[in-house]
Amino acid sequence: MSNWIERDKQAVMSTYGRLPIVIAKGEGNYLIDEDGKKYLDLFTGLAVNILGHSHPAVLKALHEQGDQFLHISNVFYNKPAITLAEKLTKLSIAGKVFFTNSGAESTEAAVKLIHKWTKRQGEERRGIVVMKKSFHGRTLGALKLTRQPGVYQDFPVTDVPVYEVEPGDSAALETIFQQHQPAAIIAEPLLGSGGIVPLSSSYLQAMEALCRQYGVLLCMDEIQTGVGRTGTFFAYQDAGIEPDVILFAKGIGGGLPLGGIIAAEKLADLFQPGDHGTTFAPSPLSAALGNAVIDVLIGQQQLERGKEAADLLLTSIYELQKRYPHFINEVRGKGMMLGIVLDLEPAHVKAIQRGLLEQGVMVDVTQQTIIRLLPPLTLSEEDIEVFITKLEQQLADVGGRS
Repeated sequence: MSNWIERDKQAVMSTYGRLPIVIAKGEGNYLIDEDGKKYLDLFTGLAVNILGHSHPAVLKALHEQGDQFLHISNVFYNKPAITLAEKLTKLSIAGKVFFTNSGAESTEAAVKLIHKWTKRQGEERRGIVVMKKSFHGRTLGALKLTRQPGVYQDFPVTDVPVYEVEPGDSAALETIFQQHQPAAIIAEPLLGSGGIVPLSSSYLQAMEALCRQYGVLLCMDEIQTGVGRTGTFFAYQDAGIEPDVILFAKGIGGGLPLGGIIAAEKLADLFQPGDHGTTFAPSPLSAALGNAVIDVLIGQQQLERGKEAADLLLTSIYELQKRYPHFINEVRGKGMMLGIVLDLEPAHVKAIQRGLLEQGVMVDVTQQTIIRLLPPLTLSEEDIEVFITKLEQQLADVGGRS
């Protein structure tokens, strides 16, 4: 066992089930451990490294901003953040941005903005609608919106009413709107840790129509799905809808902590000085990297190239499913956010994850039996072939043992 693993056990709280490797370096689509072994990274730091590791444009922005300054207080104007906010609103909805450090903080900011809106409306609106099995963060406010018992457990919660609806059930959604008059709905366009469950375009369009009919704010949680991961800059855009609030984080910071919300014009001036704040966001360094990420995705057409790679990856997985239909029950998702649903016991799925790791491929497992893929948009044809070959070996091994 590595000395670093033992030191971690002695010094760091045990809140993560870590894989037994110590990372020393990242290069492109690969991570390298302390022994020099390379791993194809199909997890990308939980959907963060959208351009892989050590991308030249990201490193250039890192050095250029690092030569100037790393942090300033929000009492000063922050040029990288202003530039990034302009880019984000041009790529999404007309409005304004509030920056945070993480996805959970983005959820907290959205909840506070929703509260400010309800007070302005002067209506007896309370509560937020969320999807069953949704995930919106682990801080106490966001925790109540996260509908996974293993996550929310028995921690203290806020008194904001939360209403669960089954993904795709428009009738149930309308019933909640009629009976409870909630203030808002917050939905992931594609549930991530909830099992890679896409919300169809027709359902998202129905959701938008119901929100307009009943005066409910439409909030899209793009923390995991955004910044090009599903083929459009934000996943909701494929459905042709227009949210009132967009939550973002993960991929935007180029590997550094950064998130936020984009509020439509009717909400953009609700926050006034003193209503909300944070010491470190927007970090000038993170914002500089965010600008570099967008410039590569849009200006250098990496978003388009990522779509082509995602199509090839999906096609390859479907071909594998044809060869192993008794193991691969379903393949779902969109772009570089895919779930391979295995008809196997959770212990066997974990064994496949560990087997892939031993063969130099990193994947995640969610909902116990789903291999979750969150690859970088820079994934190559060779990388895809490596993954499919290794996964087929693992499936064949399971078949040989059964």
